[in-house]
Amino acid sequence: MSTPTYTACHLVKSEDLNHHGTLYAGRTAEWFVESGFIAAASLTKPENIVCLKIHGMTFTAPVAKGSLAKFDSKVIYTGKTKIVVLIALTVGGNEVVKGYITFINVDMNGQSLPHGKVIVPETDEEKELYEIGKALR
Repeated sequence: MSTPTYTACHLVKSEDLNHHGTLYAGRTAEWFVESGFIAAASLTKPENIVCLKIHGMTFTAPVAKGSLAKFDSKVIYTGKTKIVVLIALTVGGNEVVKGYITFINVDMNGQSLPHGKVIVPETDEEKELYEIGKALR
């Protein structure tokens, strides 16, 4: 099973800015996790998904007020209860943030619960991303 890419967009407004007048990292993190959650929750019940770890959220350029922040998220690996998502933020077609998040499938008591989903990478790019997701701890 290959997985689709999900897209979420946000307009960067005054309240989203830091003291330098660019997109605040905390707001970016909020949108980053939300975008990853959308992809992870597409595989199972949303109420069973919790964020375990942000493996990285690397900025390569600032994001200005008025920009349209486009977050693309894709599940790249699944384990027994683990779901790893790749998230990339682009502005005007340029990637400005990239990173990975691990989510865990849990029951209503917060205990790990197998989700029964298996990702089978099909392309060389998907195979490479699968191995990256598998190696994340």
